[in-house]
Amino acid sequence: MPTLFTPHRYRPLIEDHGLISSTATGALVRSDGTVNWLCLPRFDSPAVFAALLGTEDHGFWRIGPATDGFPLTADRRRYRDGTMVLEHEWDTPGGSIRVIDFMPLGTTAARIMRIVEGLTGTVGMTSLFHARPGYGATTPLVTRTERGNTARLCATVHPDSYWLDGLHHTVAEDGARADFTLTAGESVTFSLTWCPSFNRAPDIRSSRAALTRTAAYWREWASRCTYQGRPHGRYTAVRAPRDDHR
Repeated sequence: MPTLFTPHRYRPLIEDHGLISSTATGALVRSDGTVNWLCLPRFDSPAVFAALLGTEDHGFWRIGPATDGFPLTADRRRYRDGTMVLEHEWDTPGGSIRVIDFMPLGTTAARIMRIVEGLTGTVGMTSLFHARPGYGATTPLVTRTERGNTARLCATVHPDSYWLDGLHHTVAEDGARADFTLTAGESVTFSLTWCPSFNRAPDIRSSRAALTRTAAYWREWASRCTYQGRPHGRYTAVRAPRDDHR
């Protein structure tokens, strides 16, 4: 079976990561748009993406501008004020693109959502999904269903299932890949949801409504902070040249 990506074996710095959370679990997102640590449905559950501690063979999910070489580090990265909603922006020769990452609150589903927005011009994008439950030890059984312009992948390792919703992904032995193009004003949403493998498929939820609820929760939570020291400001990272890929 053909392969869909070439694993990159380099060690990112811990400061290259942003944390998103649902308070029940959390994910680490690298500055190139790669989720390389995620435990579902809880913090103490086995990791479905564990590239942080090994290599990309141990599981990851990247969304970013299409490239034949190393993934591109975002030009700008920040949290929305008072929230754990993380944004990455890239400037490419064809235009600019934004990826918004968050874990919805106010729902019983354990889920990570990723909204991709075209800002200017036209940008080619790639989603690479490489689920390896059990800290990279297990290759799941992947099945696919399609409905109109949307598609669902289900990666199953008993007793867990991980449902990937969004655009059509091509499935191969080493994972799944979707190549797509967005122009200014267009957007597309991907989501990954955990549920027990003996349950029916989880519902698909509105990403914008989930984003609004999640941002409101974190702002209310942050408003109760009694810290009196120096202003913490807003977390922002700007891309700098890197030559430490190994």
